[in-house]
Amino acid sequence: MTPRKSRTKTAQTIDGTTLLPGPTPPINLHDLEAVRREMARVYRDMRGHQIDTQDGTRLIYALSQIGKLHEAVELEQRITELERIAP
Repeated sequence: MTPRKSRTKTAQTIDGTTLLPGPTPPINLHDLEAVRREMARVYRDMRGHQIDTQDGTRLIYALSQIGKLHEAVELEQRITELERIAP
C-alpha cells in the first residue's frame, strides 16, 4: 500500500526562500447538489490516495450533516408556506 498524502498546506523552502501557502478558496455548500458534489470530490480524493481515508470519512460525515440541515430548512420553509396559505 502506498503512503497517503496529506492535504494540509505547509510552508515550503525553495532556494532559501520560504513560501507560505495561499488562502484556500471557499467551498460552495449552498444547496444539496453542491454538498453532493463536494462529497464526490472527497470520495475521489480518498480513492486516489490524496487524502487519508480517516480524514475523508470525517469530512463526508460533516458534509452529510450539512445536507441534513439543508433538508430540514427546506421542509420547514415548505411547512411554513403551507400553514400560511391554509384556510
